[in-house]
Amino acid sequence: MRLFICRRDQSIEFAGEALFEFHTWKVWDEKKLKSRKFKTLGRSPEQKVSITSTTKRKFILHIRRLILTNFKNYEKQVIDCSPTINGYVGLNGMGKTNLLDAIYYLCMGRSYFRFTDLNLVRHGEDFFRLEGLFDIEDRTEKIVAKVGKGRKKVLERGDVPYQRLSEHIGLLPIVIITPDDTSIVNEGSEERRRFVDNTLSQLDSAYLRHLITYNKVLKQRNSALKQMAAEHRYVPDLLAVYDEQLLAPAAYIHAQRKTFTIDFEPELRRLHFLISGEKEQVACQYKSLLLEAELSTLLQQRREKDRILQRTTAGIHRDDWIFEIEQQPLKRFASQGQLKSFVLALKLTQYNWLKNEKKSSPLLLLDDIFDKLDHQRVQHLLELLIQGEYGQVFITDTAQDRLSKILSNLKTEYLQFVIFNGTAEPSSS
Repeated sequence: MRLFICRRDQSIEFAGEALFEFHTWKVWDEKKLKSRKFKTLGRSPEQKVSITSTTKRKFILHIRRLILTNFKNYEKQVIDCSPTINGYVGLNGMGKTNLLDAIYYLCMGRSYFRFTDLNLVRHGEDFFRLEGLFDIEDRTEKIVAKVGKGRKKVLERGDVPYQRLSEHIGLLPIVIITPDDTSIVNEGSEERRRFVDNTLSQLDSAYLRHLITYNKVLKQRNSALKQMAAEHRYVPDLLAVYDEQLLAPAAYIHAQRKTFTIDFEPELRRLHFLISGEKEQVACQYKSLLLEAELSTLLQQRREKDRILQRTTAGIHRDDWIFEIEQQPLKRFASQGQLKSFVLALKLTQYNWLKNEKKSSPLLLLDDIFDKLDHQRVQHLLELLIQGEYGQVFITDTAQDRLSKILSNLKTEYLQFVIFNGTAEPSSS
């Protein structure tokens, strides 16, 4: 039986006539198409069925040139990038991941791997500088990040420094997938909140502002609780002031997270179903105390508990997401292969969600995701990326020939660089 996998903005054609158009991922088998669609149109089942795209592949956003100075193990490096697929190959420890982190830094104003800024400075130097030329629609944006010892970090757009780094988030949407992303499932709720916050902050500047405000007030409230305990006194009026300041940002964040989960889960289920070979069903559930009561009520009810524990025990900083596979907790029952497939589906769903909401293709960074995958799975994944309109993609791999052979067979444009001790040279393969 032939399967027809229809992506967003694709139509099914029957005998040269467009019959219907899809705006979400769907999988149709040939029998279903003929019995449910073609029969009503009076077509014979022998007539040809084909799938065509109603939109041409278009790279709305891509980085044209990347310049690193004293960043990690790079002294000075200039890389011209392909608008399609870019491969960085080399042994572990040579600097492949550092290139991806440099791109991420220019887009988000910080390292994805949670290094402090000074830990990104090349050994023996006292500053680093990153520069990227980004093509966005019909214009070119120059983004520069400068960090030096004893100096304030500067992020510039078109040679004009941002007053607030948060103003930059969302201009250059980006998704990164790394081997350590299994922590989103395996570790505590902070990792899952970080994933959701990363997604929503790139789309909604108000969400990011409310998140910054909430975290600032939460820190002040917790400090007040600790100070009260140290001084053996209790000032409920002061806590009431902080409680009032938490309500508005918490309400906005909670509403956005709730809506996000409702919209996000169906796409996650569909993509995971495809990636897993149509073997398993997954689910995602939002867990929050604010689903049970208003935050003002929760804070009032937990005043005594907060005083004893010297921290705030209710709020959106306690939110979590429960992932399931075949109605069982993913964290407890998933194999390593299932876990890796789920995280891949999670991140690609993040990509699709950002692309659809922002009406542009984010940059996609794939760090060593082919590790422990067989050749067939690697080729299947690359086919999905190429055929799925994923825009500009950056891939690292330890096998120098694997990536180029598969991409050559798929007849797609790409650039490949060999990375060795903080230098990147174009590959001849």
